[in-house]
Amino acid sequence: AMGLATTDASENVYTTENGLIVNRHYMPSDEYCPGPIKAEWLFLHHTAGWHNPYKTINSWAGDTRGRIATEFVLGGQSIKGDDDKYDGVMVQAFPEGNWGYHLGKNGSSKMHENSVAIEVCNFGYVVNGKAYQGTTVAESQIVTLSKPFRGHSTWHRYSDAQIEALEKWILWIGERDGIDIRAGLPALIKEKGADAFEWNEDAYYGKVKGLWTHTNTRKDKVDMFPQPELMDMLVSL
Repeated sequence: AMGLATTDASENVYTTENGLIVNRHYMPSDEYCPGPIKAEWLFLHHTAGWHNPYKTINSWAGDTRGRIATEFVLGGQSIKGDDDKYDGVMVQAFPEGNWGYHLGKNGSSKMHENSVAIEVCNFGYVVNGKAYQGTTVAESQIVTLSKPFRGHSTWHRYSDAQIEALEKWILWIGERDGIDIRAGLPALIKEKGADAFEWNEDAYYGKVKGLWTHTNTRKDKVDMFPQPELMDMLVSL
């Protein structure tokens, strides 16, 4: 089993057996919900925000929305193209076996408590070269989909480092928590391609356990999008 393989002296960094370096940056314990959980789902989200995973976790710790969080946050490139210090950096927001509310409304209350999730630092759709909050996106970080997704063709690209870290993370979590990571979205991509990222009744009601994205359970949210490199990675798991 892939447990915690090596931990450095400060106890804040560990490397998984498949080579993913994870940084611990835990929130106060009143910002997440105590376990134990029986993890059966794995959810991918993106933050629709900046690239620094530590700042994302700090903002959750400092907000007044209650225990909304995910166990992991994956850093990215600054959309301005001027900072890749956090690109592919994985940070753990609370100890394994606990949980946070991360799905909003869905058809299965069990899924909140029994799912592990990751937020990928990414701004989402790009309109006229700008992210929704007005920043111009570096040209190299723009991807245009062959078919619009949730009304948008142009998106902030998931970096190669993010996709590589995600792959290691998904495989490690699948083994750590006994989740079938090939079920759900990866299986659907083989069938439907990019359309697999749309709302899915089985995902919404928690009928199919496995790997999903937030858009599979929400019609009203723009979240992870079907970038070809992401789909290739999910299909190859």
